[in-house]
Amino acid sequence: MEQKILSIVPRSEFGKSATRKLRSLGRIPVIVYGHTEPVSMSINEREFHNQFKSISESTIITLKGDKKERQVLIKDYQEDLLRNKILHIDFLEIEIGKALRTHVPINLTGTAIGAKAGGVLEHLLHEVEVECLPKDLPRQIPVDITELQIGDSFHISELALPSGIQVMNAEDQLIVHVSHRKAEVVEEVEEAEIEAEGEAEAEAEEE
Repeated sequence: MEQKILSIVPRSEFGKSATRKLRSLGRIPVIVYGHTEPVSMSINEREFHNQFKSISESTIITLKGDKKERQVLIKDYQEDLLRNKILHIDFLEIEIGKALRTHVPINLTGTAIGAKAGGVLEHLLHEVEVECLPKDLPRQIPVDITELQIGDSFHISELALPSGIQVMNAEDQLIVHVSHRKAEVVEEVEEAEIEAEGEAEAEAEEE
Protein backbone atom coordinates (compact mmCIF):
# COMPACT_ATOMS: atom_id res chain seq x y z
CA MET A 1 0.00 0.00 0.00
CA GLU A 2 1.50 3.30 -1.12
CA GLN A 3 0.87 6.18 1.29
CA LYS A 4 1.78 9.86 1.26
CA ILE A 5 1.36 12.80 3.66
CA LEU A 6 0.13 16.31 2.84
CA SER A 7 -0.32 19.33 5.09
CA ILE A 8 -3.76 20.98 4.96
CA VAL A 9 -5.16 24.33 6.06
CA PRO A 10 -8.90 24.97 6.55
CA ARG A 11 -10.47 27.60 4.28
CA SER A 12 -12.47 30.49 5.69
CA GLU A 13 -12.99 32.58 2.53
CA PHE A 14 -14.90 31.43 -0.54
CA GLY A 15 -15.93 32.66 -3.97
CA LYS A 16 -14.01 33.26 -7.20
CA SER A 17 -11.95 36.14 -5.81
CA ALA A 18 -10.88 34.17 -2.75
CA THR A 19 -10.03 31.13 -4.88
CA ARG A 20 -7.87 33.20 -7.26
CA LYS A 21 -6.06 34.75 -4.29
CA LEU A 22 -5.47 31.30 -2.80
CA ARG A 23 -3.95 30.01 -6.03
CA SER A 24 -1.76 33.11 -6.37
CA LEU A 25 -0.29 32.21 -2.97
CA GLY A 26 0.73 28.81 -4.29
CA ARG A 27 -2.08 26.81 -2.73
CA ILE A 28 -4.61 24.38 -4.24
CA PRO A 29 -8.23 24.52 -3.01
CA VAL A 30 -9.54 21.08 -2.04
CA ILE A 31 -12.74 19.55 -0.68
CA VAL A 32 -12.82 16.46 1.51
CA TYR A 33 -15.92 14.30 1.18
CA GLY A 34 -16.65 11.43 3.50
CA HIS A 35 -18.49 10.55 6.67
CA THR A 36 -19.64 14.11 7.53
CA GLU A 37 -20.42 17.28 5.61
CA PRO A 38 -17.84 18.22 2.92
CA VAL A 39 -14.90 20.20 4.34
CA SER A 40 -13.13 22.94 2.35
CA MET A 41 -9.36 23.20 2.78
CA SER A 42 -6.21 23.97 0.83
CA ILE A 43 -2.84 22.28 0.28
CA ASN A 44 0.57 23.58 -0.75
CA GLU A 45 0.97 23.34 -4.53
CA ARG A 46 4.73 22.73 -4.43
CA GLU A 47 4.40 20.06 -1.75
CA PHE A 48 1.76 18.29 -3.82
CA HIS A 49 3.80 18.32 -7.05
CA ASN A 50 6.92 17.14 -5.24
CA GLN A 51 5.09 14.03 -4.08
CA PHE A 52 2.86 13.37 -7.08
CA LYS A 53 4.51 13.06 -10.47
CA SER A 54 1.25 11.53 -11.66
CA ILE A 55 -2.20 11.40 -10.05
CA SER A 56 -3.65 8.05 -9.11
CA GLU A 57 -6.76 6.90 -7.28
CA SER A 58 -4.79 4.03 -5.75
CA THR A 59 -2.61 6.13 -3.42
CA ILE A 60 -3.76 6.61 0.17
CA ILE A 61 -2.95 10.11 1.42
CA THR A 62 -2.79 11.26 5.04
CA LEU A 63 -3.96 14.85 5.45
CA LYS A 64 -2.44 16.56 8.51
CA GLY A 65 -3.04 19.99 10.02
CA ASP A 66 -6.74 19.85 10.77
CA LYS A 67 -8.25 18.77 14.09
CA LYS A 68 -7.67 15.17 13.06
CA GLU A 69 -5.68 13.21 10.55
CA ARG A 70 -7.69 12.11 7.54
CA GLN A 71 -6.97 9.14 5.29
CA VAL A 72 -8.14 10.00 1.79
CA LEU A 73 -8.02 9.04 -1.89
CA ILE A 74 -8.06 11.42 -4.83
CA LYS A 75 -11.43 11.01 -6.53
CA ASP A 76 -11.46 13.94 -8.95
CA TYR A 77 -9.41 16.98 -9.92
CA GLN A 78 -9.36 19.95 -12.29
CA GLU A 79 -6.23 20.73 -14.26
CA ASP A 80 -4.98 23.60 -16.41
CA LEU A 81 -3.11 21.65 -19.09
CA LEU A 82 -1.59 24.74 -20.71
CA ARG A 83 0.05 25.87 -17.48
CA ASN A 84 0.49 22.36 -16.05
CA LYS A 85 -1.30 23.35 -12.85
CA ILE A 86 -3.80 21.54 -10.65
CA LEU A 87 -6.70 23.90 -10.00
CA HIS A 88 -8.83 21.87 -7.60
CA ILE A 89 -8.91 18.43 -5.95
CA ASP A 90 -11.73 16.35 -4.48
CA PHE A 91 -10.61 13.93 -1.77
CA LEU A 92 -12.68 11.01 -0.48
CA GLU A 93 -12.13 10.12 3.19
CA ILE A 94 -11.80 6.41 3.91
CA GLU A 95 -11.92 4.20 7.00
CA ILE A 96 -8.85 2.05 7.52
CA GLY A 97 -10.78 -1.07 8.57
CA LYS A 98 -13.57 -0.73 6.01
CA ALA A 99 -13.53 -1.95 2.41
CA LEU A 100 -13.20 0.74 -0.25
CA ARG A 101 -13.80 0.80 -3.97
CA THR A 102 -11.46 2.66 -6.32
CA HIS A 103 -9.48 2.37 -9.58
CA VAL A 104 -5.99 0.90 -9.89
CA PRO A 105 -3.79 1.30 -12.98
CA ILE A 106 -2.66 -1.70 -15.04
CA ASN A 107 1.08 -1.92 -15.70
CA LEU A 108 2.16 -4.01 -18.71
CA THR A 109 5.50 -5.76 -18.19
CA GLY A 110 7.75 -7.48 -20.73
CA THR A 111 7.60 -7.36 -24.52
CA ALA A 112 5.09 -9.55 -26.32
CA ILE A 113 6.54 -12.21 -28.64
CA GLY A 114 3.85 -11.27 -31.14
CA ALA A 115 4.95 -7.62 -31.12
CA LYS A 116 8.54 -8.68 -31.83
CA ALA A 117 7.24 -10.75 -34.74
CA GLY A 118 5.58 -7.73 -36.31
CA GLY A 119 2.20 -7.67 -34.59
CA VAL A 120 0.56 -4.60 -33.08
CA LEU A 121 0.11 -4.48 -29.30
CA GLU A 122 -3.24 -2.90 -28.38
CA HIS A 123 -3.55 -1.84 -24.71
CA LEU A 124 -7.31 -1.48 -24.39
CA LEU A 125 -7.89 -1.24 -20.63
CA HIS A 126 -5.59 0.97 -18.56
CA GLU A 127 -7.15 0.61 -15.11
CA VAL A 128 -9.50 -1.68 -13.21
CA GLU A 129 -12.04 -1.03 -10.47
CA VAL A 130 -11.22 -2.92 -7.28
CA GLU A 131 -12.76 -3.44 -3.86
CA CYS A 132 -10.51 -4.17 -0.89
CA LEU A 133 -9.39 -3.01 2.55
CA PRO A 134 -7.12 0.05 2.49
CA LYS A 135 -4.18 -2.06 3.77
CA ASP A 136 -4.48 -4.32 0.70
CA LEU A 137 -4.76 -1.56 -1.91
CA PRO A 138 -2.02 -2.05 -4.57
CA ARG A 139 -0.34 0.86 -6.31
CA GLN A 140 -0.78 -0.95 -9.64
CA ILE A 141 -1.63 -4.36 -11.06
CA PRO A 142 1.09 -5.90 -13.27
CA VAL A 143 0.27 -7.88 -16.40
CA ASP A 144 3.09 -9.91 -17.97
CA ILE A 145 2.58 -9.84 -21.75
CA THR A 146 5.83 -11.61 -22.69
CA GLU A 147 4.22 -14.82 -23.98
CA LEU A 148 1.48 -13.20 -26.08
CA GLN A 149 1.62 -14.27 -29.73
CA ILE A 150 -0.06 -12.55 -32.68
CA GLY A 151 -3.78 -13.10 -32.19
CA ASP A 152 -3.49 -13.63 -28.41
CA SER A 153 -5.44 -11.61 -25.84
CA PHE A 154 -5.37 -11.08 -22.08
CA HIS A 155 -8.64 -10.73 -20.13
CA ILE A 156 -9.70 -9.65 -16.65
CA SER A 157 -10.23 -13.32 -15.70
CA GLU A 158 -6.50 -13.99 -16.22
CA LEU A 159 -5.27 -11.40 -13.70
CA ALA A 160 -3.08 -12.71 -10.88
CA LEU A 161 -4.46 -10.72 -7.94
CA PRO A 162 -3.01 -10.37 -4.45
CA SER A 163 -5.08 -11.77 -1.59
CA GLY A 164 -7.98 -9.62 -0.44
CA ILE A 165 -8.56 -7.81 -3.76
CA GLN A 166 -11.73 -8.20 -5.79
CA VAL A 167 -11.93 -6.79 -9.32
CA MET A 168 -15.34 -5.35 -10.19
CA ASN A 169 -14.90 -5.39 -13.98
CA ALA A 170 -16.51 -8.14 -16.08
CA GLU A 171 -14.27 -11.21 -16.34
CA ASP A 172 -14.42 -11.26 -20.14
CA GLN A 173 -13.31 -7.64 -20.48
CA LEU A 174 -10.25 -7.36 -22.74
CA ILE A 175 -7.09 -5.77 -21.32
CA VAL A 176 -4.58 -6.26 -24.12
CA HIS A 177 -4.52 -7.83 -27.59
CA VAL A 178 -1.79 -8.50 -30.15
CA SER A 179 -3.20 -8.04 -33.64
CA HIS A 180 -1.88 -8.31 -37.20
CA ARG A 181 -0.65 -5.15 -38.82
CA LYS A 182 -3.35 -3.29 -40.75
CA ALA A 183 -1.54 -3.80 -44.04
CA GLU A 184 -1.61 -7.56 -43.50
CA VAL A 185 -5.29 -7.48 -42.60
CA VAL A 186 -6.11 -5.43 -45.71
CA GLU A 187 -4.12 -7.84 -47.86
CA GLU A 188 -5.99 -10.82 -46.39
CA VAL A 189 -9.34 -9.10 -47.00
CA GLU A 190 -8.38 -8.29 -50.59
CA GLU A 191 -7.29 -11.89 -51.20
CA ALA A 192 -10.58 -13.14 -49.76
CA GLU A 193 -12.51 -10.74 -51.99
CA ILE A 194 -10.57 -11.87 -55.08
CA GLU A 195 -11.25 -15.50 -54.21
CA ALA A 196 -14.94 -14.75 -53.71
CA GLU A 197 -15.12 -12.92 -57.06
CA GLY A 198 -13.37 -15.81 -58.77
CA GLU A 199 -15.82 -18.30 -57.31
CA ALA A 200 -18.76 -16.14 -58.33
CA GLU A 201 -17.45 -15.86 -61.93
CA ALA A 202 -16.92 -19.63 -62.09
CA GLU A 203 -20.45 -20.25 -60.91
CA ALA A 204 -21.79 -17.79 -63.50
CA GLU A 205 -19.88 -19.52 -66.32
CA GLU A 206 -21.28 -22.91 -65.23
CA GLU A 207 -24.79 -21.52 -65.44
